[in-house]
Amino acid sequence: MSRCVILSACPVSPELAGLLREDDFIIACDAGYRNCVPLGCKPDIIVGDFDTAPCPPQEDDVVVLPHVKDDTDTEYAAKLATQKGFDEVLLLGVLGGRRMEHTLANLCTGLGLEQRGTRATLQDERSRITFVMPGETRRYPREQFFYLSVFPTEGRSEGVCEQGSFYELTDAVLTAGYPLGVSNEYAQGSDCITISTRKGALVVVETLPD
Repeated sequence: MSRCVILSACPVSPELAGLLREDDFIIACDAGYRNCVPLGCKPDIIVGDFDTAPCPPQEDDVVVLPHVKDDTDTEYAAKLATQKGFDEVLLLGVLGGRRMEHTLANLCTGLGLEQRGTRATLQDERSRITFVMPGETRRYPREQFFYLSVFPTEGRSEGVCEQGSFYELTDAVLTAGYPLGVSNEYAQGSDCITISTRKGALVVVETLPD
């Protein structure tokens, strides 16, 4: 599968460099181009209105966006990745930082990628975020992550099933007003959690142990 990596402005540590592949196509968003140094990579395209960092040298492939626009820089990069036909997008530098609204906006961007048929993953040093779309079943093999949380990213999800976890769900309803799916774990002897939803997309957060 062809993959695009989008680098946004939240600082990242060098340990995330292990997530990159040699054939990744890298789009840096505004100040996100600074994350290329700790990750040891070079962007193929830099996009942004450059309100948080100076515009890089013009010998780079730079797309300068207007300050007044509907799309965030990360959203523009995500749409560009879709236009270029990538099957998968990994978003780094999109979680945490001083601007909580940016994290929430980036979750919306991830969902939008999935709705356009592009697999999206948002990741930082402690968590990995993915999506389960209506009618889909996804497997989560046991790796380094310990906690697994599920939320109805469209407000309400119906027919939610979760097997292989300590707290299993069968044909459940998850709503935005009650965090039923938070902080689950793998059941004893389980090496995989399977999650599906009939109606309403889910966001799945895998988190390292404390």
